[in-house]
Formats: sequence, C-alpha cells, structure tokens
Amino acid sequence: MENASLQRQQIIASLLAQQPENIADAAMSHWEKLADEITSIVGEPGFASLYERTLHLAQSTFPWLTSDSSPLQPAPDPKGHRFVELGMCLANQTPAHAREAHSLLLTIFTDILASLIGEQLTASMLRAAWGNIASVTSGKEIDNE
Repeated sequence: MENASLQRQQIIASLLAQQPENIADAAMSHWEKLADEITSIVGEPGFASLYERTLHLAQSTFPWLTSDSSPLQPAPDPKGHRFVELGMCLANQTPAHAREAHSLLLTIFTDILASLIGEQLTASMLRAAWGNIASVTSGKEIDNE
C-alpha cells in the first residue's frame, strides 16, 4: 500500500517538474484534466465533494486556500475553467509555496480517491488524465505489486 502511495507522489512530482514557471496555470490545467476523468466515474457532485474535502484538509497546512472554488459553482471564467479560484490563490503565493500547496492538494485528493476506488483504477485515471508522465512511473509500480 505504501508503495502505491509513493508511486502517486512520484507521478505528482514528475507532473509538477514539467511546468516550473507558472504553477497557477499548470494547476488549473492539471485539475481540469483530472476532473474530466474523475467525473466519468463519480459524477460532478462526487468530484466536487472529493475536491472540497481535499481543500478542507489542505487548509490546515495552507490556510490561504479557499473553498470558494467548488467545481459545482458556475465557472467565473468564460472559457469554462472550474479552477480559476484555485489558480488565483496559487498565483498570490511565491512559486515554491504555490507548488508545495498544489502538490499537497493532488496528494490528498489521490489518496482519498485511491481509498475509495482502489489503487489500480486511481493509477489508470491519472494516466488517462495526465498522459505519459503517469504512464511511465505507474506502469512499473503496479506490475511489481
């Protein structure tokens, strides 16, 4: 089980390493892609519930993260982005602090998701959402479990 958690942490670290400059834009993109995959299984209300729980848990470490960014609310951005509020929260921080918060959010979310739907399905959804980064790392780890 710990091996699978480490695997998800490696996937997240690899994902974040690809876009070091603008973490706020990268975070919105990462969450949009993840939301598209997750909602196919748990629906928009299920995803919003998981996301809200994740924000709530992360606020103990990063109190500046707001829960006003529920994906169930109408998107304030004309392009339909659900995570504009998260992007604004991250943009107001130093790049290192924003990256730490984004990493924690993704870690918490994927931990919760794995506890609900299992490690294999979670890894599969990460690969589908984030492409080759997730495929390279998680394929090896799952085969070894």
